[in-house]
Amino acid sequence: MSATDAASGTDLAFAGVARQVELVRSGEVTSRALVELYLDRILRLDQRLNAFRVVFAEQALAAADQADARCRAGDQRPLLGVPLAIKDDQDVAGEVTAYGSLAHGGPAAADSEIVRRLRSAGAVIVGKTNVPELMTMPWTESSAYGATHNPWDLDRTPGGSSGGSGAAVAAGLVAAATASDGAGSIRIPAGACGLVGLKPQRGRVPGLANDWHGLSVLGFLTRTVADTALLYDVVKDGGPSFAEAAGREPGRLRIAMSARVPQPVLARADGEQRGGLEAMAARLRALGHEVVERDPDYGTVFTRAVARYLRGIHDDAMALPRSDRLTRVTRGLARMGAAVPPSLVAKAIEAEDSDRERINRIFEAADVLMTPVFTRRPTRVLEYEGRGGQWSVNAAARIVPYAGVFNHLGQPAISLPAGSTPDGFPLAVQFAAPPDGEPVLLALASQLERELGWPEHRPPLS
Repeated sequence: MSATDAASGTDLAFAGVARQVELVRSGEVTSRALVELYLDRILRLDQRLNAFRVVFAEQALAAADQADARCRAGDQRPLLGVPLAIKDDQDVAGEVTAYGSLAHGGPAAADSEIVRRLRSAGAVIVGKTNVPELMTMPWTESSAYGATHNPWDLDRTPGGSSGGSGAAVAAGLVAAATASDGAGSIRIPAGACGLVGLKPQRGRVPGLANDWHGLSVLGFLTRTVADTALLYDVVKDGGPSFAEAAGREPGRLRIAMSARVPQPVLARADGEQRGGLEAMAARLRALGHEVVERDPDYGTVFTRAVARYLRGIHDDAMALPRSDRLTRVTRGLARMGAAVPPSLVAKAIEAEDSDRERINRIFEAADVLMTPVFTRRPTRVLEYEGRGGQWSVNAAARIVPYAGVFNHLGQPAISLPAGSTPDGFPLAVQFAAPPDGEPVLLALASQLERELGWPEHRPPLS
């Protein structure tokens, strides 16, 4: 993309974080111009998407002016002047953290750690993105703030719980957004919206207040692997450079492919999702990788992940200042969590090591594992409106059974675009790696991005 193209409105909106950093640093584009561009796009497009719960227009413009002044003074911060959005389960000083609910308390006293690190790197915060109440579901709908729509198909969800972030990035309302993942909530919106969604190793990014007994991690949704790597390098604690990993060739990898659904979920990937998996396998073989069908030994890991998830929802619900304002479905989920005794959660956590040893035997003969993200296309907006907690959990498990395993194990996994259906809806696959395996995932992801060219694909509403 030339500087002229990048400065031409829509192309600039989709240029990505890394490219926008270059343009601001060189003086070809100002931070104020970027913020004004995104505020205009939010005003025009978000009335149909409902990706943002709140937009910080005045604050963002003031921060952009400060960033431009710093840039003129020679400041070289890694994200200087680039607008980002924050998922509404992370604190922004002086603003309410609503968690998709009316049960929230007052404004946050300080930024959460990830927001603090992003600001310190020069990022400009433009707003907070919508989530389902208490981040519980793989669709982003709440009675408090409405339903969020997918820019690839307005009748469908962008996934959840980071669905507002996914819709905003996919539609070019912001270059990237923060996300969190307790049972797939980075990877599911990435898959639904044609984005890159890396769930990092547990403990890689600090600062998540409510982590569902160790399941949840913080991260990002982006359009490119380079943007994902850059953002993680800004906020993560230690470890190798993700940007360097993303810049390397992966070499010839052994890839295990499995569409098996963990027990006791009664579901299977449909022809559309299986087709995406097989098409990706063919592409990988053409790139020189070895791909073989091999199923992990999941055992009963799914039930342990669910125990941590449900008890985490209960604990979050009880900690809210106005839990009496929670919706029927969330109260139902909280009751289910109350029935999970702390001793059972402790046993689930104790079982991590044995579960990891058993499931990770697949990596004795493979470098990464490839699975679908979904068993079927993401749900239609309000498809499950009015259903109770148990029904909703069962429905979610049947649609997205592959992700939560790796939250329980604590190791990295990434959702990547895998082409599209005949009518243009995104397909996706998940790659999982052994502990501390983000570098191999990023190297493979970069190779596939060059091969498939997904950053050039834009949704109809963009």
